[in-house]
Amino acid sequence: MSYTEIEYSVADGIATITLNRPHRMNAYTYTMRNEMLDAFDRIDADDAVRAVVVTGAGRAFCAGADLGGGGATFDQEKSKEMFAGEQDVLEDGTPRDGGGTVALRIARCLKPVIGAFNGAAVGVGVTMTLPMDVRLASEKAKFGFVFARRGIVTEAASSWFLPRLVGIAQAMEWAATGRVFDAREALEGRLVSRVYAPEELLPAAYALAREIADNTSAVSVAAIRRLMWSGLSAPSPWDAHVADSRLMAALGGAPDANEGVTSFLEKRPAEFPMRISTDLPPQVPDWPLR
Repeated sequence: MSYTEIEYSVADGIATITLNRPHRMNAYTYTMRNEMLDAFDRIDADDAVRAVVVTGAGRAFCAGADLGGGGATFDQEKSKEMFAGEQDVLEDGTPRDGGGTVALRIARCLKPVIGAFNGAAVGVGVTMTLPMDVRLASEKAKFGFVFARRGIVTEAASSWFLPRLVGIAQAMEWAATGRVFDAREALEGRLVSRVYAPEELLPAAYALAREIADNTSAVSVAAIRRLMWSGLSAPSPWDAHVADSRLMAALGGAPDANEGVTSFLEKRPAEFPMRISTDLPPQVPDWPLR
């Protein structure tokens, strides 16, 4: 697939996805949705990719859904007509929320994903990032869960992700008011991990991605990522213990574990031989592709 609304590149084990509609503040479209789904499929299929950085071109990260269609932008009946059967639907025929398909694809990714908010992230521009593992922000970034001000609801499975990230009280304050807030409030509310001067944002994101790529087992990170996300809805720590135990048994005698211990004892950098494409244990939790 060739891309027109995102840019995709891989360098030194790090994939970069850049939302690329700067003339529209990278507003989200059905085309962007399809291109992001394809990019994450490529990321999971490429053993050379160890981590992902997602950012925006120009002065915005993503200004939310493109509202150029006017008042009918969110009309699902018109959406059915527009996409003539191409749009995903639920079992009852309801069109699936496009932001949700991207959020769930990111949640299923086998590589750690770092969001680098260079500017405004509003509506789907912020909700689709909630399954990313780390979110970093420029001092110029702004955020808004503006759905109630547009007469719709929080989407992209954010009613599940957001309270788990920031707590129900903070999630409801942001969603019920629909107000736009700055990077400092996002940091204080735990939506982002750190805030940087604009020129320091991408170097910080790549430094974190580089630390992962240079020092860890790809299979271990993939398994840990799935354990962490599935653990958020585990009924109890006993259930998490079962999942941990199965993967410890599966990986404890595997080549990467041997190399991890041996390299530590020999005081040298590890060279992990296992690959996600061939060596991911079946005990790793899995979810539907979309």
